[in-house]
Amino acid sequence: MRDKAIITCALTGVLTDPRQHPVPVTPEELAASALEAWNAGAACMHVHFRQQGEGRGHLPSWDPGLAVEIADAIRASCRGVILNFTTGVVGRDQSGPLACLRAGKPEIAACNAGSLNYLKVRAGGRWAWPPMLFDNPVEKIEEVLGVMAQTGTRPEFECFDLGILRSVVMFAQVGMVARPQVNLVMGVASGMPADADLLPIALKYLPLGSPWQTTVIGRAEVWDLHRRAAELGGNLRSGVEDTFYLPDGARAPGNGALIEALARVARDAGRDVASADEARAFWGLA
Repeated sequence: MRDKAIITCALTGVLTDPRQHPVPVTPEELAASALEAWNAGAACMHVHFRQQGEGRGHLPSWDPGLAVEIADAIRASCRGVILNFTTGVVGRDQSGPLACLRAGKPEIAACNAGSLNYLKVRAGGRWAWPPMLFDNPVEKIEEVLGVMAQTGTRPEFECFDLGILRSVVMFAQVGMVARPQVNLVMGVASGMPADADLLPIALKYLPLGSPWQTTVIGRAEVWDLHRRAAELGGNLRSGVEDTFYLPDGARAPGNGALIEALARVARDAGRDVASADEARAFWGLA
């Protein structure tokens, strides 16, 4: 489906603080923001869950009841939408994400495909946060894939560097997955940079026949990479999880404006925007 681009909206993320940024937290806020993105052309919503209550919206939640409430609210707001749940946790215990998968049964969910030293340095040479290992060993990946098989959820393999991308090829070779769906995450400070020149090189290492998209994190530099991904036939993702800035450098008021801009990028590259039904057919969803 090279002539059409599937657009995913990353609605809220895990690190952004609603006291400082326009990120939705409550089921009602998420449903309203998803509707703006849906009307702008997003067929899929990537969903993180936040703790509810005053002053707690910056903290993640793995309450399966909340996950279902949020999923139901978004599905009611955007009839026919595809949901993509987050699953990423630091440490071996991923019982929370697995409980949310079992309860919400999303059509797609993230599967972090390898480990990464998650680092960032602030001006002045100080760590932005204490150095952290985002650990995703094979046994952890196998566990989440097993639950996805039970819930009918298609894994989207999150690849933060080329070594992780090459690992996905090996997952297919040993039978862990067939026709893996790949998300190239570019712009994390200690992973692949948000560099449009790097994208054609990364695509050389995709598993044969894999659907792929880019997740681009940053500010002004993200839009050149979105344009290159659209030109090369990839699917596209944006949202306030990934950036707060529009192509002209203005601060985005929310997800709807970012998805409107991303849809324009696709159309400027000569591609239309896929509907949710078209995305399901291409991704092989039930």
